[in-house]
Amino acid sequence: MGITEIAGLILLGVAIVIACFAWRRIRLLREGGVHVALRSQFDDRGRGWHLGVGHYRGDSFAWFRVLSLGSGPNELISRDGLEIDARREPTGPEAYAMPVGATVLRCRSASGEVEIAMGPDALTGFLSWLESAPPGRSIPWAS
Repeated sequence: MGITEIAGLILLGVAIVIACFAWRRIRLLREGGVHVALRSQFDDRGRGWHLGVGHYRGDSFAWFRVLSLGSGPNELISRDGLEIDARREPTGPEAYAMPVGATVLRCRSASGEVEIAMGPDALTGFLSWLESAPPGRSIPWAS
């Protein structure tokens, strides 16, 4: 086997992996997903953000990382006990890793803190989902 055949096989492998990433992302978006960036480890320099697709599953918000071939969600955020601590615009270094026009929400729950960045339409849907909790629960807004 020559160098050209080996290089061709490597390129074919890379193309197959890229096609799998694209197919997974398109499938998640067609099932009602929204573009969302998420980070659970905070960094003052704007690092730690990962692009993904969020999907509502009843009382949970499932987040799937874009560069993952796993079948299940990478993060599962429960609506029960979820509170929004702060809302802000992204800083300069953060903007590259977020959807266009994103707003950053710092959220707190029993499982810890997480920051979620999403565009205006996805933000409206997320806030509506959070407010539509079953009767008897308080609205989770921080003052």
